[in-house]
This record gives sequence, C-alpha cells and structure tokens, in this order.
Amino acid sequence: MTASPLEEPGPGGWGSPLRRAAWMVLPASLLASALVLVPGLVLGAMATQARAEDVPLSCRIGQGPWRSCVMTVSAPGVRWRLQVGDERIEFRHDGSGRVTLQRPGARAQLVSGRWIAAQTLCWDGICARGELPLD
Repeated sequence: MTASPLEEPGPGGWGSPLRRAAWMVLPASLLASALVLVPGLVLGAMATQARAEDVPLSCRIGQGPWRSCVMTVSAPGVRWRLQVGDERIEFRHDGSGRVTLQRPGARAQLVSGRWIAAQTLCWDGICARGELPLD
C-alpha cells in the first residue's frame, strides 16, 4: 500500500512531524516570495511604460501651415502634449470622454477630438498628423 503524502511513509521517508511540516511550509514560503517579487517586476514594467514617449508628427494650428511637431505622451490616453515650434499645448482626458486643452497663459478649455483624414486627429483647430500613439 502506498502512503499518502501527508502520512508517514515509513523508514527513510518524511521523518518527524516537524520535518513534514517544514516541507509543507516551504512551498508556501516560495509562493510568498514570488508574490513579493512579481509585484516588483510589475511595478518596474509600469515605470518603464510611464516614461514619456516622444513621437515626431506634423501639426497645424488653425488654418496655418503643416509643420514638424512632437507629441509627448506622459500617460497614454490620459495626458499628452504637442510642441509646435515655441508653443506647448497640453491635453488631458478625464476618462469620461472629456478632453481639455491648455495653452500657456490661457484657461483650459474643453475640446472635441475628431479624425479629419487618415492619421490626422484634430481638437478644435489643433491638428496632428502621423503615427499617433493611441491608448
């Protein structure tokens, strides 16, 4: 008859109840260590993703000409900005579909985003064209 893992298997087996308890605690301690390490890895990955990403694009303000600009994404789908020449335009999405645009020295204003052409997204007269990083 074969002994179950929780029973004393006989000579040369599990040994004392203390040794048997140690073998049961070991997997639990390894699991606890894994739970401590994995969140650290996840947090490290999140920190890597949280770094701002600069994306070269073409931008247009109002009816002005298209010119080179850079979109910096601080938090994908939540916070980004456009640097168009000397002008910096900040955007924030609140998660409910509302996007605010903030220009230096001006009040924040609610804007509506809409696609006007392939790879071209505008927010009330501020347009960006190119490989736009979405969410």
